Amino acid sequence: MKVKLKIGNAVIIAAGTDSEVHSLIREGRRSVELGDRLKAIRERKGLSQRELAKRAGVTNSSISMIEKNSVSPSVSSLKKVLAGIPISIGDFFTLDIDDIKPEPVVFRASEQPDIGSNNVSLKLVGAPVSGRNMDIMRETYPPGADTGPEMLQHAGQEGGVVISGEIELTVGFDIYILKVGDGYYFESSKPHRFRNISDEICEIVSANPV
Repeated sequence: MKVKLKIGNAVIIAAGTDSEVHSLIREGRRSVELGDRLKAIRERKGLSQRELAKRAGVTNSSISMIEKNSVSPSVSSLKKVLAGIPISIGDFFTLDIDDIKPEPVVFRASEQPDIGSNNVSLKLVGAPVSGRNMDIMRETYPPGADTGPEMLQHAGQEGGVVISGEIELTVGFDIYILKVGDGYYFESSKPHRFRNISDEICEIVSANPV
């Protein structure tokens, strides 16, 4: 089914299932223009035009023109853009913008979930952020703590800096002792292991791919 849908000064050629199109027609009578709504929701979510474009797989200028109501996206194109927020097309037209909570920026110590194991504490920063593409963690290794006898291996790269104590880092066949201020960065596909062989707690701030 395909119909013309006017939202403010913008006209959309709506194509999709009957229920999708009829839903848009009903919501299309709202006074807020599509572009204004997209901009408001994007900003509430803490996304720049460039970041949304990257997530949605479209050009930055496409987002800009939609928000200025200069172009009329098809339903499929709009869905693609909204998937980058993410928000469903139904919620996009029906949610009260004032009810949309902005993406959090600051994460207090009490708001960082511990995803560690083997007596190693891994406090994840930014856990609820939508579209998060990295793991920033506060790692704590008590004396004797170890990531395990089986070496870790996974895709991507990782890096970190020791902020207190010291840690034994094994990468491949090489063993290093890192102290306060020392950092590391390596391909995570290489077998690696972290172990605290000292009598003091070791703390590390690290970054890894999701």
